[in-house]
Amino acid sequence: MGKNNQFEVAIIGGGVSGTALAYILNQYTNIKSIKLFEKEKELASINSHKNNNSQTLHFGDIETNYNLQKAQNVKRAADLVKNFVLKYDKEKKTYSKYNKMVLAVGDEQVEKLKKRALEFKKLFSKNKIINREEIKKIEPKTVEGRNEKEKILAYFSEDGYTMDYQELSKLFIEKSNNVEVELNKKVKNIKKNEENFEILFDDGKMVSSKVVVVAAGAHSLLFAKEMGYGKDLALFSIAGCFYFVPKSLTGKVYTMQREKLPFAAIHGDPDVHESTQTRFGPTAKAVLLLERHKYKTFWQYLKTTGFQWKTIISFLNINSDPIILRYILKNLLYDLPFLGKRLFLKEVKKIVPKTTIKELIYAKGYGGVRPQIVNNKTHTLDMGEAKIIENKIIFNITPSPGASTCLSNAEKDAEKIVDFLGKGYSFDKKKFEKDFVCGPECGEEEEGNESRTISKDTVLSFG
Repeated sequence: MGKNNQFEVAIIGGGVSGTALAYILNQYTNIKSIKLFEKEKELASINSHKNNNSQTLHFGDIETNYNLQKAQNVKRAADLVKNFVLKYDKEKKTYSKYNKMVLAVGDEQVEKLKKRALEFKKLFSKNKIINREEIKKIEPKTVEGRNEKEKILAYFSEDGYTMDYQELSKLFIEKSNNVEVELNKKVKNIKKNEENFEILFDDGKMVSSKVVVVAAGAHSLLFAKEMGYGKDLALFSIAGCFYFVPKSLTGKVYTMQREKLPFAAIHGDPDVHESTQTRFGPTAKAVLLLERHKYKTFWQYLKTTGFQWKTIISFLNINSDPIILRYILKNLLYDLPFLGKRLFLKEVKKIVPKTTIKELIYAKGYGGVRPQIVNNKTHTLDMGEAKIIENKIIFNITPSPGASTCLSNAEKDAEKIVDFLGKGYSFDKKKFEKDFVCGPECGEEEEGNESRTISKDTVLSFG
């Protein structure tokens, strides 16, 4: 095999996770040969595409299913992305900035939101609780038509970002001058030999790499299983759908998360590039696919189950929870003609009470698949990040929450990769943190400060 087909690191998957890793390896490590392969004709055209996700940069403030520790981790991760786009995207191709809030309705939700705001006060010092009159000034349509006796309260921030993660992926590669990218390159299989990995493509081409990172969403678990890894894991694929309404919100409005539900509550968002409409969703329904609307991935999905009884037991156990079962069945009804749209309208009216059935338009072709990990040992859903790390290979199945953690996830992988490669390889974590952890307000450090790097001889923590 020629040197042109040998690499130090090969990345499989050109979505926001794979491209973020390519960027960090290129800019903050001394790795020389990095190659990224993407099976589609364009980068980030599956789950990172703007039509296939909620376009949200999650900070953990209005996501009321996050506890304080989770919010701290998510905020740091989101700040990395925010500081990156503020530094490099002066034309705002990757994002739009809006206000945002989470809306509490009724005595019980209002009291919960007050307590949460107090608990999160130090972490989000600029956020504030606003009452009905203040809500009406910022988001008038959330108050219009609402019963005046109905108690409402909101937790508000001016620092909301709607993201085009496909454009962000392209920007990562634009800033990665030494990374080779090959599109329309579908991996057939990955094999480990004594020293390297051999990656075979469906066109017959083969390349070799010392380290491999598979950042291919739900397909990552398929590759892992084919190599004998992740035997106790399966996928619970959740597909999200959206509806459009003529512009009814000035920013993002979330509803309070339903207890014990691992899936996001309905929210209203401005589109990242289209200010004349508001998008409501997502709905959530289970599908036996690895990619939305691609029915040929049905067989691949079955392969990820391992064809094991314990996977079936896990699915039965998960769906036996009456809260989850009711939620799944309700979301299936949203797809029914005539009835589905009217049922979803009730959810939208919780945010914008005067929305009419004529205004509600199904967003055809929108919505992707979010793979939730099923743990076949505990027969439960494993919420959060799903990653398999083996000897010199990493499988990223789903970051958490979504693309918001792409740089943080890539940071962890970069640390592990230089450890894999061994002596002589380093990751300049101090420079990375200086560039993106605290943003422009950090200022310049004094000259002459020695850069701290992470190498094979450094103790690493991957918590």
